[in-house]
Amino acid sequence: MSRAARRALISVSDKTGLGPFAQGLVAAGFEILSTGGTAKFLKDQGINVIDVSSYTEFPEIMGGRVKTLHPRIHGAILGRPDLPDDATAIAEHGIIPFELVVVNLYPFEQTIAKEGVQVEEAIEQIDIGGPSMVRSSAKNHAYVGILTSPDQYESVLEQVSGEGLTLELRRQLAGAAFESTARYDRAISNYFSKINNEQSEYPETLGLVFEKQNDLRYGENPHQSAAFYVEPNPPAASIAGAEQLHGKELSYNNLIDVEAAFAIAREFKDPAAVVIKHTNPCGCAIGSELSEAFVNAYAGDPVSAFGSILGFNRELDTATANLLAEPGRFVEAIIAPGYEPAALEILRTKPKWKNNVRLLQCPAFFDDQGTTYEYRKISGGLLVQQRDDQPDSEDDYKVVTNRTPSDDELRDLNFAWKVCKHVKSNAILFAKNGMVVGVGAGQMSRLDSSFIAGHKAGERSQGAVVASDAFFPFRDGIDEAAKAGVTAAIQPGGSRNDEQVIEACNEHGIAMIFTGRRHFKH
Repeated sequence: MSRAARRALISVSDKTGLGPFAQGLVAAGFEILSTGGTAKFLKDQGINVIDVSSYTEFPEIMGGRVKTLHPRIHGAILGRPDLPDDATAIAEHGIIPFELVVVNLYPFEQTIAKEGVQVEEAIEQIDIGGPSMVRSSAKNHAYVGILTSPDQYESVLEQVSGEGLTLELRRQLAGAAFESTARYDRAISNYFSKINNEQSEYPETLGLVFEKQNDLRYGENPHQSAAFYVEPNPPAASIAGAEQLHGKELSYNNLIDVEAAFAIAREFKDPAAVVIKHTNPCGCAIGSELSEAFVNAYAGDPVSAFGSILGFNRELDTATANLLAEPGRFVEAIIAPGYEPAALEILRTKPKWKNNVRLLQCPAFFDDQGTTYEYRKISGGLLVQQRDDQPDSEDDYKVVTNRTPSDDELRDLNFAWKVCKHVKSNAILFAKNGMVVGVGAGQMSRLDSSFIAGHKAGERSQGAVVASDAFFPFRDGIDEAAKAGVTAAIQPGGSRNDEQVIEACNEHGIAMIFTGRRHFKH
């Protein structure tokens, strides 16, 4: 392409980094065409801009809805100067081909994410000219470089300031461009499906767009490949929104376990610590200080805690870091809202694991994400459901036994119920004095889970409370808990044998609460 007529068309809604990039293009010999708000922004930066309307010799009309939909624009994008027919058309109509097209689209997804947004407002954020230019440029990437993200500015500027864009980079840019328009169209389609089907919160056709963050070393097992994808604009209060401050690359299993630690730690307002092993909490506790919570959480099951994932709901302080660094402890990863500088230095240098432990920081730990969804692939299909992350209302709790729980028992029941819903079904959890003392997880029978929880608790089960994620189908689970010394129970209720279960509690002097809400976790 001739260096005498280098032209770039710029029309963006996201102006991040645009000023320095455009200045770099001018320094590389580019003329810049633009329109509307982008042209004003560039002129305010002291950059000479050719208005699109002066090039097309046609004004913007219909409130700016029609400005780039013009043959001289699309001819400059789609033209192939080395083909005779195209060259003739270019010369005949005074078309000057674009070497670069820089376009990102109206913020449709951000608009519809606002609470109370009206349909009319959403429709005005449906870009028409932008996607047309992006697709045209991507199709003709052998001649035109298409930029759709500020992340691409640096690499493009480096090449156009030298020998020009390589074909490899052009193809990468074209692929990213088609991904951007596909995601954009899917967001619009999902939105219209939702507003046209108000009886259901789930669209008739579901299109999901996730961007690859990185390849993983392997999946659950070394023979399985894996990658980590994130949704566009992930919530700050999420694993995708967290920052890794230290340690090796997170593995597939690490990410799943860190998510479990994050979800449980967020349940509590008091300082809390949670110990995760294979997505289940083998320990969890609250305390007046984070260090106290950690000591009690780790004591829940010290054997299982080796090689675990830890979650904290407070900035990790020096006292807790020193406890973590004691000989004999080994953890895979930690997530917390933040780290005291001294604590971070201790965790990086003092323990034997040093560089092996992954330290994640998520400052937006308690941000409300609103209604969120989770997806599970099955052969030939996809299951979608609301996440079970909304708090239960204690107003719905009902004491169903002769004895009412004491204040201490009630505190432990509320604590146990918050943790139990994160345990794989069938889930039985024993707790005492704000700490987990025994967990029975993922068993085929609730009786087996009760036995395992009692075995894990040992003597600590005396005076403990029990939480069950679903109803006790028979009294045998209560009988097993009573043998362990449990004094209070919390469960959803709803079994046809509820009366027998209540009778068993009364026989053993156990106080029991029905919550009215089940928390299966498969």
